[in-house]
Amino acid sequence: NMTKDIHDSRILILDFGSQYTQLIARRVREIGVYCELWAWDVTEEQIKEFNPTGIILAGGPESVTEDNSPRAPEYVFNANVPVLGICYGMQTMSEQLGGSVEVSDEREFGYAQVEVISESALIKNIEDSVAADGNALLDVWMSHGDKVNAIPADFKTVAKTDSCPFAIMSNEEKRFYGVQFHPEVTHTKQGLRLLENFVCTICECEKLWTSASIIEDAIAKIKEQVGDDEVVLGLSGGVDSSVVAMLIHRAIGDRLTCVFVDNGLLRLNEGQQVMDMFGDHFGLNIVHVNAEQRFLDRLGGENDPEKK
Repeated sequence: NMTKDIHDSRILILDFGSQYTQLIARRVREIGVYCELWAWDVTEEQIKEFNPTGIILAGGPESVTEDNSPRAPEYVFNANVPVLGICYGMQTMSEQLGGSVEVSDEREFGYAQVEVISESALIKNIEDSVAADGNALLDVWMSHGDKVNAIPADFKTVAKTDSCPFAIMSNEEKRFYGVQFHPEVTHTKQGLRLLENFVCTICECEKLWTSASIIEDAIAKIKEQVGDDEVVLGLSGGVDSSVVAMLIHRAIGDRLTCVFVDNGLLRLNEGQQVMDMFGDHFGLNIVHVNAEQRFLDRLGGENDPEKK
């Protein structure tokens, strides 16, 4: 769907140093929405320029209770977009908006069941099992030392565990949400659905970021950049140059010339495979440079790998 820019819907993820943060970005992209991952200390101007449809505050190893530990830029809460705080992200959100955080008696690491005690758009139609009192239960993955011990005044408790009184909190009106667990890991059974609720239902992002649309977008950009010119591409046969070769070929056809330098140090028959695949199979213009002797002569007698 090229009538829409595939970057129109965009999520900004602010990283506080968690080992799982890259996974959040991967999940958002799997949902089909463009996102970028930035360090937590970005400026208001940078966020405005990015113009996110929603913001996710990721986890991190530090303690909100310590002096000089990271905080979200104040603008995050004034940008008038939905915000989801995950683990440390929830804790700093709570602290910055008037709640409080305490160091827990024990680290909570591993599987937990959270009990849903009030409705929220974040977990609409999601449950893994049902408690004896009829409340929905979610199977989640915890990994935290601190916990929120008081939520901001305009928030409500959505879910709790025995050891974690505020496992999910929300301000439905402002579309602010916090979860103490990690929805991005596969151990949280419905984590992807929770993230999809946030990204698609709450932020109203469209699923424009698909591999097909990314390819079409790249081809359109190449056509625009190249115009009527011709392109020479160094083709190694590796993933990067091969992908670039195919995209440019689809964009400008015969006006692409690939140069493949066979340095004599490739795997057995690899040079011929590159020529067969890109030349015969895909029909690209390829200049095959047999440079084996040139490389081997220059490398003669040199034992130091760095110098080679």
